[in-house]
Amino acid sequence: MAEPSSPPAPLLIGLTGGIAAGKSTVARLFEEAGARVIGADVLARQVVAPGSPALNEIARQFGDQFIDEDGGLNRQQMGQRVFADPSARQQLEAILHPRIQAAFQAQVARFAAEDPHRPVVYDAPLLIEAGAYRLMDKVVVVDLDRASQIARIRARDGLSEAEAGQRIDAQISRKERCQYADEVLAGDAKLTHLKDQVQRILTQWVDHAPERPPSSC
Repeated sequence: MAEPSSPPAPLLIGLTGGIAAGKSTVARLFEEAGARVIGADVLARQVVAPGSPALNEIARQFGDQFIDEDGGLNRQQMGQRVFADPSARQQLEAILHPRIQAAFQAQVARFAAEDPHRPVVYDAPLLIEAGAYRLMDKVVVVDLDRASQIARIRARDGLSEAEAGQRIDAQISRKERCQYADEVLAGDAKLTHLKDQVQRILTQWVDHAPERPPSSC
């Protein structure tokens, strides 16, 4: 007797890039092109909701000073702590990453039940560092040179050059990130070009057209 075939599953595309590289713009273009998009930052906020096990564990490990007056995570204070202290960042990631990945897989299961043929894009700044790339069928990296990253971070967040560089250095290097990529998109490309690239990627991967050689930074 033949075993029942597995139900179809959506194509999973991991989308990542350095801070301020332009990943959010590319995620929006994927969504406009018909893909479902799951944001790791959104999931991260959900798993540290007031009263959540993750937030309680953060309070135990780091102290109540990282909980704001509304009972939520004080993101600014926590950010200052973990970007200045790699060991603290590792502690925080050990609390968050397993819970974020579980929430991601639950969301994929819901999407698969609704439409298994519609691709799912996982927009995750730490896709590589957290090991979530292993869950993906394909990986897209948005790449930008360091000077442009620093300029964008300073304009967006009001940080000093040193603080902006600190946030870049908290992630893996551009070279290492690109080694995981099936496609690399330039974060400073014109919007029309990025839109064309996103459409090409979806057409190529969803329709199983012959693959191009992996891109590199």
